[in-house]
Amino acid sequence: MAMCLGIWILALALRIQAGDGQMVQMDSTKSGFVGSQVELRCIFINSNPPVKISQVTWQKVLNSTKHNVAIANPALGVSVLAPYKERVSFKQAAVRHRTPSLEDTTIVFSNLQLSDEAAYICEYTTFPAGNRENMVNLTVFARPMTRMTLTSPTIVARAQKRKTTVATCVSANGKPPSIIRWDTRLKGEATFQETRNQNGTVTVRSNYMVIPSRETHKQRLTCIVTYRSEQIKDSVVLNVQYEPEVKIQGFDGNWYLNRQNVQLTCQADANPPVTIYQWKLLNGSLPSNVEIKNNTLFFKGPVSYDLAGTYVCDATNGIGTRTGIVDVNITEKPMAQGPPGGVIGVLGGVVAIGLIIGVGVTVFMVHRRQQKTRTETDNDLTAVAAVADSCVTQAPEKPDSPTRTDLPPAHKPAPPPPKKKNSDMKGHLTSDDIQDPGRCPEELLNPAEYINYQPVCNMGEPYPEPPPAQPYPPVTYLPQHPYTQQPEEPMYSNTSYPAPGPQAPPYKFPKEQSV
Repeated sequence: MAMCLGIWILALALRIQAGDGQMVQMDSTKSGFVGSQVELRCIFINSNPPVKISQVTWQKVLNSTKHNVAIANPALGVSVLAPYKERVSFKQAAVRHRTPSLEDTTIVFSNLQLSDEAAYICEYTTFPAGNRENMVNLTVFARPMTRMTLTSPTIVARAQKRKTTVATCVSANGKPPSIIRWDTRLKGEATFQETRNQNGTVTVRSNYMVIPSRETHKQRLTCIVTYRSEQIKDSVVLNVQYEPEVKIQGFDGNWYLNRQNVQLTCQADANPPVTIYQWKLLNGSLPSNVEIKNNTLFFKGPVSYDLAGTYVCDATNGIGTRTGIVDVNITEKPMAQGPPGGVIGVLGGVVAIGLIIGVGVTVFMVHRRQQKTRTETDNDLTAVAAVADSCVTQAPEKPDSPTRTDLPPAHKPAPPPPKKKNSDMKGHLTSDDIQDPGRCPEELLNPAEYINYQPVCNMGEPYPEPPPAQPYPPVTYLPQHPYTQQPEEPMYSNTSYPAPGPQAPPYKFPKEQSV
């Protein structure tokens, strides 16, 4: 029991002596550019009661090996080791006093170098708590050197039409590597290449290739280098040399006899400029009244047929020679000149508006005419229906036959069937259709019926003379000799009702009509 009590007292004494809560505060990461200055913070949080700081040591960890950088000792003072002696110092001046204060031992790196990139440890040696330490990772960036150059001050456009490198953009010794892109209207191709240097930097190179031509002359090329959040731009203007592009101007197609002051001019676009112009006439020599001044032919006097022909102009510069050709023909009289373009445009607009208005009016009139035709047709049909109703009302009834009103409601005949077109009923005429005098022309199935019963339903209006009957065979279902039949033979009647009382006189058939 006494032994246990002694061990407990010893542990309590050691805990009181060592204290509690010591720690070293540092940033986890720091960064800086080559040549700049960076601080590596290191602060010791002491305990209560405080412990005694015996020494502070800064160390660089490289390839799992620790190398001392700087040491602060209360008795021996401050010491910075090579090769950091000229570039590393303690930030707080109190560290260098006779009675130093070592709670803040932040160091400052000046003229930062790529080799300074590493992990750094700040270690506190205390009594009786022992060692306390922490670590920071230092990253060193290298801002690249960017430049853009033309492959050659002058680029020559060749006839082979091959792609040529015209400009180069370089971002050298950057860490991390840069990104290069091009901004231009030229249709070309870019190539990229990265080279890693021994010090850890990267050099990026990009070439821009185009086919040199007259169109690429004086075009701008811009190289855009993106390094982290920065953008660096550089531009060049291409200087492309090319052969002359030749055109002959002055002939307007209206050179006629006795016209005055005509001329031909040889226009050439070239880089470098044209130095020599040569004129000639194919299949002959130039007219005697021609005067040559630089790139122009002046024809003195009135135009004659001698001026006709094919004129050739050769333009030469330092790259080559190109040719322009024009055919000149002479007419006897001036050609008719059309109206100015502005007048033509106005006339065209007026014609277009007139056509649009005409089409609109035509469509409107056709629509109105169709509506009018429909209205007239409806009126005609209404009038015909009224005539038909009056004809049915005035038709004479047969003697000794019961009227429709005399029949009881249950025995009234069914309404007549709907009218059918003549084309549907042709060839289906019955005796009842022919003999019924109460039918109107609208109900007849053919012209023959319409003619026979005209007197019944004309209502006082004359009808045109019927056309001559066609030589069709007689209707087969009618008796061939109606006036010689015997009394006992059945009589054809225009009704199916039996005649009451005495026998009605035989019905006289109308004169046969050819159907």
